[in-house]
Amino acid sequence: MNFDELLNLVSSDNAPSICVDSRAIGNGDIFVAVEGTVYDGHDFIDQALANGAEYIVCQKDRGQRIEDRRQTTGGSLKHRALSIETIVVDDSAEAAALLAQAGRGKPASQLTNLAVTGTNGKTTVAYLVRSCIQKAGQKCGLIGTVIYDTCSGDSRQASLTTPDCLTIAAGQEQMLKNGAKYMVIEASSHALSQNRLAAVNFKAAAFTNLAGDHLDYHKTEEDYLAAKTRLFSTLSPDAVAVLNKQSPQAELIAKQTQANILWYAIDEPADITAHIESMDMSGTRYSILDTRCSPSIEHRASSIEVRTPLLGRYNVSNSLAAAGLCLAAGFDLKTIAAGLSALQTIPGRLEKIDWPGDFSVLVDYAHTDDALKNVLSTLKPLCKGNLRVVFGCGGDRDRTKRPRMARVAEQLADFIIVTSDNPRTEKPEDIIDEIVAGFASRFSFSTSIENPASSIEIIIEPDRKKAIELAIESAEKDDIVLIAGKGHETYQIIGTQKFDFSDKQIAQKCLKKQRNRLLGK
Repeated sequence: MNFDELLNLVSSDNAPSICVDSRAIGNGDIFVAVEGTVYDGHDFIDQALANGAEYIVCQKDRGQRIEDRRQTTGGSLKHRALSIETIVVDDSAEAAALLAQAGRGKPASQLTNLAVTGTNGKTTVAYLVRSCIQKAGQKCGLIGTVIYDTCSGDSRQASLTTPDCLTIAAGQEQMLKNGAKYMVIEASSHALSQNRLAAVNFKAAAFTNLAGDHLDYHKTEEDYLAAKTRLFSTLSPDAVAVLNKQSPQAELIAKQTQANILWYAIDEPADITAHIESMDMSGTRYSILDTRCSPSIEHRASSIEVRTPLLGRYNVSNSLAAAGLCLAAGFDLKTIAAGLSALQTIPGRLEKIDWPGDFSVLVDYAHTDDALKNVLSTLKPLCKGNLRVVFGCGGDRDRTKRPRMARVAEQLADFIIVTSDNPRTEKPEDIIDEIVAGFASRFSFSTSIENPASSIEIIIEPDRKKAIELAIESAEKDDIVLIAGKGHETYQIIGTQKFDFSDKQIAQKCLKKQRNRLLGK
């Protein structure tokens, strides 16, 4: 059997199931051996055969394993191995995606697919796109870091920023059943390097920025950028690449795509531009202009005002990326502006905790030095008191950003608590020591220390719950408390176990105690 014949088989009635996880294989199923982030599916072909696989799809350079398996002795497995259909392909990840789409009736071809990639801003852009499309009276599925939404009215929390191709195809099929015509998806660098989005043709894709992250996986910044660029190099000539003119890497991406390019920028000549009119803790007001219709960037008569609760120059940039995707999908600027204004909050993205006190508490997902800098730079001019930040770094992840995050916090915050994030299999103390190495003053692991190089107080508290409570309990009038790193997450990973943990819920409980104290309860 060749691959085309296998595609026809999975498109037929009573087709075998397609699996990329050998543990999920049943009798007669198709096992596609795909190399993942941690494991290589080719190492589990034996297990797939033992579990009843009848079809094995593998890459050319791994096919010998099947031939070797045919020589296996040992009862019934020997006879089964001789009857196995082996299909050898150039790229098993692409093969899995094609099979997944064929098995679901090719749902991707029936949707207008939009994607966003970049180190920071993907979730915000995806939420903004969905808001704009909903404002136009249409349904839009969303697959991303926070939610997996198939327009059923009951979205669920995502397990990966970009899931495997089988999950994507199943989600797209459900979106169509629920009346959606559009899908927006966050494209992670891991997913792009592993070709999880193969077989999905995108109408448009947006690039936000590139900052230091994921070097534990990609090893070099060049490889990291190459993974992001892959999304654009596969776009068709009639698609649109929405690129951030103010990101240095965007020019490199532009050279690698055959798609039409739509540039966006704040207060610089570009296809779509924005000008920030005002910003305070209640939100941001800015004007947005499609200069392709009105060439002069100074001509504000045709610009449209957007009022949004979202804070920060970087969120205005994210809004432009979302606007570019929606323009490429055929929506008009007036509808887009209304959609940008309509979105009230994004889980864990500078999310303000509601309480009646005289200081503010916000939760944000910032877990890179660039993201932390963006958030603190936004809050600093808005803060009339002290800017307090709680942050840590994840274990078993890119270690190079740890000291950089410390330097950013030291430059912009008045009060710092270094704590744990998701330590995973690393010791929290070891992670914190690597963070602390980035501060201007060198000191050993300690409970509390005043930095002699400045007036900043730096406290070390490995227990994240205690760190959050300490930051809130010590806050005074007009202070801003930023709890950074985990954002929307409702868990903490210690060792290999997940424990219930929500920065937002802990902050809410602590603020409730504060409020009760104020009321004398």
